Amino acid sequence: MSFCFNFEVPAQTTSLDGDDANKVQNGKKETAAKSTEDDIKPAEPLKEAEEHLPLSDPQFILRDAVTESVTIGTLPPLHFLNETVFEKTASEREDGEKILSRTAEQRSDLISGVYEGGLKVWECTYDLLELIEKDGETFRGKAVLDLGCGAGLLGILALQRGARQVHFQDYNSTVIEQLTVPNVIINCQEEDEVDSDDDKDGRGKGKMKEEDGCKKEGKDKEEEKDGQPPPKKKGTDLSQHPFLAKSRFFSGDWNTFLALVEKEEPQPKYDLIFTSETIYNSAYYPSLHKTLHKLLAPDGMVYLATKSHYFGVGGGLHLFETFVEQRGIFSLDHVWDGEEGLQRHVVVLRFKKQRALE
Repeated sequence: MSFCFNFEVPAQTTSLDGDDANKVQNGKKETAAKSTEDDIKPAEPLKEAEEHLPLSDPQFILRDAVTESVTIGTLPPLHFLNETVFEKTASEREDGEKILSRTAEQRSDLISGVYEGGLKVWECTYDLLELIEKDGETFRGKAVLDLGCGAGLLGILALQRGARQVHFQDYNSTVIEQLTVPNVIINCQEEDEVDSDDDKDGRGKGKMKEEDGCKKEGKDKEEEKDGQPPPKKKGTDLSQHPFLAKSRFFSGDWNTFLALVEKEEPQPKYDLIFTSETIYNSAYYPSLHKTLHKLLAPDGMVYLATKSHYFGVGGGLHLFETFVEQRGIFSLDHVWDGEEGLQRHVVVLRFKKQRALE
């Protein structure tokens, strides 16, 4: 969706130099450091977490869906609802939270405490996908959490490449129900089409597909034959698809999401946690850090993709690094740093050895 952050930033009316400027700058640094020591909480009430079950008839939410795809290197194609069409059809969608109309009216990607940006695929998500492609991660047999998932592309990739289970979490229930779940189902459909094509060609029946992704040869041939459009997708029973069987979907604030899953026996622990563009607001750092601390497996890794600074919101990588260092739970390593434009980064968090078993 072609929105932007919509915050009023007070204009600078005076300029300082010399000792006065140094004092102000040092004061800002001390204030930033102090703010990361306290468990700052957002002013808005917490959004209670809940689990969302896919519809018994998943095809219902895909009627007239318009999709787009992204392919990065050797990764399998990822399919998701077209953002522009999604925006134009917002009034036709179920939205108990009323975020679709409010974001359209305010032309904003963020309404703090109401809508936290999940309807847009942010740039750093693509950075993380490119890093995964470069590293050759297969996810085979791993438990994965896509935290602040939005469109769910990172979790969907994990499903495609053999994850044992993938849990998707976003702040807004509308995002989960109207975007994340449909996107998983869209990729279920594509997976079924590839399986069918493989069977017709005498390939892949009863075998696991290659880890380097799906080939769309059969679909391409259908599109090219006699210049006719491909037939409509078959109404297969996607509710029993392995992708959905391995997936769970949650909405709500991180604090209430953590409380919800901590009640389970056994409590979920994730080998990999992906989170992209979630550190824009320093008020959320305590709940994010606590969630990562409690849900990451002892030998697990958190991949966090972010911008250096989020103008108009105030958060960014430097403040988060300071926060993590003060807590002393995780080590934080830069694995990719972009130099062009507004600097973007991918960092990895791991437990420090003495903290891993706490």
